[in-house]
Amino acid sequence: MGSFWLAAMVYFLLIAAAFDVLRLLNYFVPFYPAWARQNYEATKQVLALSSAGLVILILVAGYVNALSPRVRYLSFHIPKKADGIRSLTVTVASDLHLGTIVGRKRIGRIVETINGLNADLVLLPGDVVDEDLGPVFRENLGDSLKSIRSEYGVFSITGNHEHIGGVEAACKYLAEHGIRVLRDRVVRVEGGVYLVGREDRSISQFEGNQRKPLDELLAGVDKSYPMILLDHQPFRLSEGASLGADVQLSGHTHHGQLWPFNHITQAVYEVSCGYLLKGQTHVYVSSGLGTWGPPVRIGNRPEIVHLTLGFEQ
Repeated sequence: MGSFWLAAMVYFLLIAAAFDVLRLLNYFVPFYPAWARQNYEATKQVLALSSAGLVILILVAGYVNALSPRVRYLSFHIPKKADGIRSLTVTVASDLHLGTIVGRKRIGRIVETINGLNADLVLLPGDVVDEDLGPVFRENLGDSLKSIRSEYGVFSITGNHEHIGGVEAACKYLAEHGIRVLRDRVVRVEGGVYLVGREDRSISQFEGNQRKPLDELLAGVDKSYPMILLDHQPFRLSEGASLGADVQLSGHTHHGQLWPFNHITQAVYEVSCGYLLKGQTHVYVSSGLGTWGPPVRIGNRPEIVHLTLGFEQ
C-alpha cells in the first residue's frame, strides 16, 4: 500500500502545483471572483478539499481502469510462405506481474479472456511473475496458467522481474505449469514459423552473465520462413529488423503506467506503446496487463493483444 499512497501524494502535489500556478496568474491578471478574494482562507480550504477529492477520484478511476483490460486486434501480412498454413493467430499477454497485486481471481479472468480468443499460439513476453515469488507459490497461481488453451502451446521469455525475484526459481515454476520459457532459444512451431526468445537484458545486472548476441542466436534459422522475435525490453529495434525478424513483440514499459510518466517512456524508447514498422519488421510494444507498484493505471489501458499473421500462398 505504500506505493499507492506515494501515487496519491504525487497527484496531490501535481494538483496543488496547478492551483499555485492559477494563484500566480491571478496575482498578475486578477480573475478570481469577488467572493474568493473576500474569503481567502475559506477559499484555500475549499481548494485543499477539492484537491484531495480530485486525487481520490483519479486514483479510483485508475484502479478500475487497471482491472479492465481491453483486447487489441491486429493483423500483419508476412511476405513469406509457411508450410501448410495460410495464417496464424497469436494472443500476446505481456507483463502479467503475478503476485501480490495480480492474484488468483484476477489471473482467472485474464485466462478466461485469453481462452475466449481461441488462438493458435499464446505468447507471454516477460514479467509473467512479479519480483516477490512468495504469493505466486502460496496461492499456486500457476494453476491458472496451466488452464490456458492453445493449439501450438504457450511460450514465454524472461523479463527484468523474473531476474529480480530469482530467475531460476521463476522459470522452473513456469515450466512446471505448462509454460515453455525461451531463454536465448529458438523453436519452430506449426508451418515452420520460428519463435526466437531472448533472455532479458537485465541478466547482466542480476546474474553477471551476458545474453547471446542476436546474430549468434539466429545462426541456424532458415529466414525464408516467418520469424517472431520476443524481447521483453524494446531497445535497439533496428537489430531485429536488420537480422530478418518479421515480427518483434515486447512489453516492459507499461506506457509509463501513471500519467505523466508516459512522457518519460516516450523519451527513453523508440516506441513506448503501440505499433512501428521498422524496415520490414512489424514491431508491437504492448502496454501489458499488470502493474508495478500502485495497482493503478492512468493515461493508458491494460491490454491483451490478438494478432493475426497472414502468409504468402
